[in-house]
Amino acid sequence: MKHRIIFAVLMSFTLSLFMSAWITYLNIGLHPNFVSFWMGAWVLAWPAAGVISFIAGPFLHALAHKLAVKI
Repeated sequence: MKHRIIFAVLMSFTLSLFMSAWITYLNIGLHPNFVSFWMGAWVLAWPAAGVISFIAGPFLHALAHKLAVKI
């Protein structure tokens, strides 16, 4: 369980950080307040990504394993 929690925190942190940066950039470009807007979006995205990662992680890991075996 500890591994699952740590993995969910690290994965959601990484994905939400980069995805919120990318979407913010696509929406507003390199605005003078880009970092402020980006951090605002990231603060909202990380908790959602954490919950999704924690819940969906085991199922997606099992699915990836099954797909990898078939390929």
